[in-house]
Amino acid sequence: MCGIVGYVGFRVAVDVLLDGMKRLEYRGYDSAGVAVSDEEGLKVVKEVGKVADLEKVLLNENMTGTRGIGHTRWATHGGVSVVNAHPHCDQCRKVVLVHNGIIENFQKIKGELSDEGVTFLSQTDTEVAAQLLSRMFEGDPIEALVRLNRRLDGSFALAIIMNDVPDKIYCIRRGSPLVLGSGKGEAFCASDVPALLPYTQDVCYLDDGDIAELGTEEIRVFDGNGIRKTPRRTHIDWDITMVDKCGYPHFMLKEMNEQSLVLRNGLEGRMQEGVFDLSREIGLSRSDVLSLNRVHFVACGSSYYAALAAERLLEKVTDFDIRVDVSSEYRYRSFPMDERTLAVFVSQSGETADTLAAVRKARSQGARTLAITNVPGSTITREVRDVLLLKAGPEIGVAATKTFMAQMTTLSVLSLYLARHKGTCSAKGQEEYADAFKILPYKVESVLQTYPRIQALAQKYSSARDFLFLGRGASFPIALEGALKLKEISYIHAEAYAAGEMKHGPIALLDPSVPVFVVAPRDSLYEKTVSNILEAKARRSPVIALTTEGNAEIASIVDDVLEIPQTMELLSGFLSVIPLQLFAYAVARERGCDIDQPRNLAKSVTVE
Repeated sequence: MCGIVGYVGFRVAVDVLLDGMKRLEYRGYDSAGVAVSDEEGLKVVKEVGKVADLEKVLLNENMTGTRGIGHTRWATHGGVSVVNAHPHCDQCRKVVLVHNGIIENFQKIKGELSDEGVTFLSQTDTEVAAQLLSRMFEGDPIEALVRLNRRLDGSFALAIIMNDVPDKIYCIRRGSPLVLGSGKGEAFCASDVPALLPYTQDVCYLDDGDIAELGTEEIRVFDGNGIRKTPRRTHIDWDITMVDKCGYPHFMLKEMNEQSLVLRNGLEGRMQEGVFDLSREIGLSRSDVLSLNRVHFVACGSSYYAALAAERLLEKVTDFDIRVDVSSEYRYRSFPMDERTLAVFVSQSGETADTLAAVRKARSQGARTLAITNVPGSTITREVRDVLLLKAGPEIGVAATKTFMAQMTTLSVLSLYLARHKGTCSAKGQEEYADAFKILPYKVESVLQTYPRIQALAQKYSSARDFLFLGRGASFPIALEGALKLKEISYIHAEAYAAGEMKHGPIALLDPSVPVFVVAPRDSLYEKTVSNILEAKARRSPVIALTTEGNAEIASIVDDVLEIPQTMELLSGFLSVIPLQLFAYAVARERGCDIDQPRNLAKSVTVE
């Protein structure tokens, strides 16, 4: 969950490193550091805080070398301090490296090295790798890296400079993400594509266990045995403006305002003349679909809530046995799964450790696997049979917004595609959904225009310490997502419940200091949701209702009302999630929170 950047070429390395680290800061931001090699030797500078704090320190340093590595940290082993910040050197300063991931057997190795007289300065697992590699290196860097790779257990990505090997950077990748890029006379490595976009859109993804040597003339890739191999190259259809704020105060606000475009992109080429068609992207034919009897949706965080929303649609339009589970639980549970199971894994980054482990479980039991992700070439795309891309472009804000919209879109299209082949949704039914989807982006745009009203509500409620979110049916997963957004970026304790569960315990929490946000579109469950609103009002809790335009009666029983346009009941979440996102954002601004980089969080969770 840290960010790694490496550069070798003709530019001033520290400039490239800082630029890349800023673009990767969503991966971790409690400390940062760089190591640059030049004719005067190796220079390492580290600082607690964000990349901007490191940048201030670097103003007093003369670092002109053209080879370097950088790191922005999300602490796992060892507290937040300068000594624990990366890069880490061996005691002879022959090796310096940065690391993303966890080395599980570091304590054992550390004990062995300590017995041999090695002195450690930090509490990190990373320094252990640097010290061990230094002792393994006997002149052939690839041989040393093969030995290191075999000795370390865990999930990790390393970028390494060896002082005795000029003009080269070395990388190892196992489990944690690492992408390579090259230009004329230069080469790059990074944890994620945004760091490379100013320089190249053609990238190379390493397979598990691979070792890479980056030089100014070429990139050489080796397998875990040190045998040269040809890497797989991918063109990333993103440009530099996608990772720029473009005048917005925060990436999150920019990305929320891109959601109508994201919705259109997710439908493009997948919905034509009233028919949902994925045959050009995945190999699920009609006979394949008819052979299936189970569908599993597996994900974490916001992706899990998007899957819960899709479950409502899929169970309406098909007769599959459907299971939705969080990745970290799915991998340890026992339930029927075989070749008649379609296991769908939803991961924005395609690198989520728990989701990847769940993929491997499903494959081992014979299930057909399909990934829904935003990153072409990511690890999950290489481990499943079929892939559907979100086509959302890079999302920099740590709190998911536009990728949640893209996930709901792609999962909905998949559900309707399965229903068409299954024969459980008529041509007329498909046409009705297609007509609703055609106009949905325009309705999304109209909801985004309600932000001034939401800002006023944020001013009113920003001092609350607790919040409850309620919803029924299709609105329950949206309530879950709304509560998650509020707690992620405003640090207000927020919980969400199915509205009918209030009487089974949560109602005890209600009093005048606990606002309740109720997602209550005018759907088939509306009257029951109103009953829950009245229960909350009877306990004197302030109530904000999110309802369908033109619903005048609800204003008389709640404190505040937000409205969304009418749409099909099972598609209402595409509209109702937006005010919840905007409300969380506006409250966080009122409270002065760090919206794009909330405390304790990282964009991509690549360790268990």
